[in-house]
Amino acid sequence: MNIKDIIENKKRGNELTKEEIEFFVNGYTKGEITDYQASALIMAICLNGMVIREISDLTMAMAYSGEVLDLSDIAPNIVDKHSTGGVGDKITLILMPIIASIGVPVAKMSGRGLGITGGTVDKLQSIPGYVTDIDIKEFKQNVKEIGISLISQSMDLAPADKKIYALRDATACVDSIPLIASSIMSKKIASGAKNIILDVTCGKGAFMETKKDARVLSKLMKYIGKNSDRNVMCILTNMNEPVGYSVGNSLEVVEAVKALKGDMSEDVKEIILTFGSYMLKMAGLGDNIEENKARIMKEIESGKAYDKFVEVVKKQGGDISYIENLDKFEKAPYIMPVLSPKAGYVADLSAELVGRASVELGAGRQRKEDEIDPRVGIIVCKKTGDKVEKEEAIAYVHANSPEKAEEAVLKVKNAYTIVDKKVKKPSVILEIL
Repeated sequence: MNIKDIIENKKRGNELTKEEIEFFVNGYTKGEITDYQASALIMAICLNGMVIREISDLTMAMAYSGEVLDLSDIAPNIVDKHSTGGVGDKITLILMPIIASIGVPVAKMSGRGLGITGGTVDKLQSIPGYVTDIDIKEFKQNVKEIGISLISQSMDLAPADKKIYALRDATACVDSIPLIASSIMSKKIASGAKNIILDVTCGKGAFMETKKDARVLSKLMKYIGKNSDRNVMCILTNMNEPVGYSVGNSLEVVEAVKALKGDMSEDVKEIILTFGSYMLKMAGLGDNIEENKARIMKEIESGKAYDKFVEVVKKQGGDISYIENLDKFEKAPYIMPVLSPKAGYVADLSAELVGRASVELGAGRQRKEDEIDPRVGIIVCKKTGDKVEKEEAIAYVHANSPEKAEEAVLKVKNAYTIVDKKVKKPSVILEIL
C-alpha cells in the first residue's frame, strides 16, 4: 500500500477502504507522508466527497491517532460545545465561564482560525500571558480545581486532525462536509466528553451556506456520535452576518468580557441563552428551558460568570489586569470609520465580506504559518434591520497600516446593503436537531 495509489483512487472518485484511510492518517501523523501528498488527497476528498462509512472511518482514525481522554474521573455530566465556525464568533469565551460558574465542569479544547472564521485559541492568545498549550495532566487538574480550562488542541489528542486542519486552511479545502464532520467529531471523541452540543452555523459567513447543507452536516455528526457512544445535539444558527459587533481577536475578547458583565447584543444573548439552557439540560441540571435561561441571566447579573472567566485567565497565566481594565489592550494604530452612502435601513451585512476583510487586515491567516495581529479587525455599529443616516459611521476598521485601512473600509462598505424600506431583524436560532 502506498500514498500515490490512495490519492489515485480518490482522484477517480473511488471509495477508500478503512485500511487505506488508516494508512494515510497514521503516515501523515508520523511525518512519513508529506504535506504535498496530504494536500493532494485532501483536495481529492474535497472534490469527490466521501460516503458515510468513509467519513466514519476517517473520524475514528483521526480520533485514535493520539490519546483519547477519559473525563469520567472529573465528573459524569461534562458537556462539550463546539461551533462549525463563523465570523465574530466569540460565543465560547462567554458561554463556557457561565456554564462553569453554575457547576457544570468545562474541559474545552478549541482550534485556531480557519478560512474567514475566527479561532477561539487565537482570541485567548490575544490576552497577554494566557497559555493555551498546557499538557493534558494540567488541563484536567485545572478543571478539577476551578471547574474550567480553555486550551488549544493538544498534540496528544487527535494529532492527525491538527495537521490536516492547518493544511485545509492553506489549500482552500475548508468547506468540505466530510472533512468538517470528521475534524469536529474526531476532536470531540478524543476530548472525552460524552455529551456534545454543536453550533452548526449556516449562511454567507459559514462553511455551510444553506440550511439543507447544515442539516446534512448535523445528521452526519449525530450519526458519528451515536456510533461512538456520544450524546450529540445540533443547533443551526444564522451566520449571514457577523455574531455580535466585533470581528478580530482582542476586539472580540473585549466584547466577551462586556457580555459577561451583562452588556451583550441581542443576537449574542439569544445564542448564549439557547445553548446554555440546553447544556444545563444535557448535564442533568434542569429540563425546563425557560427556567434554565433565567438561571443563566441570574449568573451573569450576580457577577459570578465574569469572576469565573477572570479565574480561568489567571489560572492559565493570563494577565487579569487586561480583563479588569479593557483599555489596556493595545489598539490598532489606524482606526477608520466606514460611512453610510445613504440613509435607510440595513437589509444585509455580508459576514463573508466582513470576514475576508478581517483576514486581509491580519486578524486571520492566508497561509498556515502567518502570524495573527491581535489588534486588528472590524467593529460593526449597524446590523440587519437597523436604521442609518447618510454619512453615519456604520462600522470602524482597526488596521496596522493606512493602506490596509483604506482597502478594508471599501470592502466593509460593500458588505452592507442599505434600502429605503424598514427591514425585519433576522432570526438567529434556525433549527434544533
